[in-house]
Amino acid sequence: MPGHTLSEDSTLMIVWYVALGGAVGSVARFLFGEFLQQRSGLAFPIGTLVINISGSLLLGFILRYTLATLAISPEVRALIATGFCGGYTTFSSFSYETAALLEEGDLRRATLYIVLSVALSLVGTFAGLSLAGAVLNARRGF
Repeated sequence: MPGHTLSEDSTLMIVWYVALGGAVGSVARFLFGEFLQQRSGLAFPIGTLVINISGSLLLGFILRYTLATLAISPEVRALIATGFCGGYTTFSSFSYETAALLEEGDLRRATLYIVLSVALSLVGTFAGLSLAGAVLNARRGF
């Protein structure tokens, strides 16, 4: 909230809520993703796709609903939105932030965010793969 600062105790409590939600979300991602992938029998990452879509749906609902009502405390919102959804899929944050830019009518920044996020994430992934390959080769004496 602009102009509003949390006390150190409130911040620490929210950090614990986020940590708990993140742990549960990460475990849910692993178990549900594996379950879906094994059941599908496909060579396509259906588990990850379903997780990205369901996490985005949950984050969109939670943020729109809880920011418009007092139904859920800021701590529980942090547990679900930042913690659980962040552990379950960071794609949900990307999707929500893109939707927010589009709802603000900022097509240029939304497009830039989409292109940079996807392109630079792929560059980062390939750089990580290359770096790991170089480290493995160095360990093997190549």
